[in-house]
Amino acid sequence: LHAGALTVERSPFLRGLWLGGGVAAVVLGVIGIFLPIMPTVPFLILAAFCFARSNRVWEAKLLNHPVYGSHIRNWRERGAITRRAKWFASAAFAMSIGFGLATLTWPWVLLPPVIAVICLSWLWTRPEPI
Repeated sequence: LHAGALTVERSPFLRGLWLGGGVAAVVLGVIGIFLPIMPTVPFLILAAFCFARSNRVWEAKLLNHPVYGSHIRNWRERGAITRRAKWFASAAFAMSIGFGLATLTWPWVLLPPVIAVICLSWLWTRPEPI
């Protein structure tokens, strides 16, 4: 669904829940800027989704952000992810696997590579923006 076509929730309670979810997603996205293993853009996409249902002004600010706005719009319009983002995510997963190999014991050491294979298999099948 295209979030721009949806109306803002009429119920103040629901609107508050969507707003809270959006704020929480922005906080997690900001944390992701500083932690290389934690993603930023997926949380901002989630925040824009929540703000589309609660606060259109904040949604517009995310969509027009000079760094992250294009990623959010690409996802909304085409489900597209840039090749650079795919490589960055792949590198982050490689670091996770290396960290897991250095710190985890059997069978937990298998968890990072299994998660990486699942996530990267999905990620690399997403279209890229034109």
